[in-house]
Amino acid sequence: MAGHSQFKNIMHKKGAADARRSKAFSKLAREITVAAKLGIPDPKMNSRLRLAVQNARAENMPKDNIDRAIKKAQAADGDNFEEVRYEGYGPGGVAVIVETLTDNRNRTASAVRAAFTKNGGALGETGSVSFMFDRVGEISFKREVGSDDAVMDAAIEAGADDVTSSEDGHVVVCAFESIGEVSEAIAETLGEPESVKVVWKPQNLVPVDEDKGETLLKLVAQLEDDDDVQNVFANFELPDEMLAKLAAA
Repeated sequence: MAGHSQFKNIMHKKGAADARRSKAFSKLAREITVAAKLGIPDPKMNSRLRLAVQNARAENMPKDNIDRAIKKAQAADGDNFEEVRYEGYGPGGVAVIVETLTDNRNRTASAVRAAFTKNGGALGETGSVSFMFDRVGEISFKREVGSDDAVMDAAIEAGADDVTSSEDGHVVVCAFESIGEVSEAIAETLGEPESVKVVWKPQNLVPVDEDKGETLLKLVAQLEDDDDVQNVFANFELPDEMLAKLAAA
């Protein structure tokens, strides 16, 4: 598994604290507001909004918060967020993609550039690293929804491309254009997924040593702590010893 993905799994298990939950709620609410503003403010008629609401519920976001975020999109004086993607390289030549929702491009660009610079990286042009990733849909389920074979059968029947099963759960991969249809079809068999996301999946992983790994994790953490940043993707692989230390810490 990619070092970044496994690091996030470890931190997620450790980070059920109020601060992490509050940050997650804020980002989920922003995505809901943008999705509602770009389309019909009804999850049944707006696939992006439906996925955003589904992910918010998976994080136990209160219904009032979800409804408030949808209503905010209809307010005449509401914030106008736009999607901006940043790409660059971290230590060791690791490719990094940063997805943001911002109402101030200058503020966001400055913060993202500062994070790269502070942690031994460099911000590049749009398209400078995204060719090393595939844009795919990722549907996650808890371990207990079924056996590896049962989940694989359900995924194939739903039109998915691949499944990865581990002690952390099952991750179903599909074409991002069909993520709505696949997630709805597989949910009929396995129940509601934990999350349904469009992600940048690395085509290849770049092994890094522990020193560069520590700096990369600082870069990722600083980026993810920014309110404007929705998602961070990277193609590095951490040493097993370092992952073991993180899990035990």
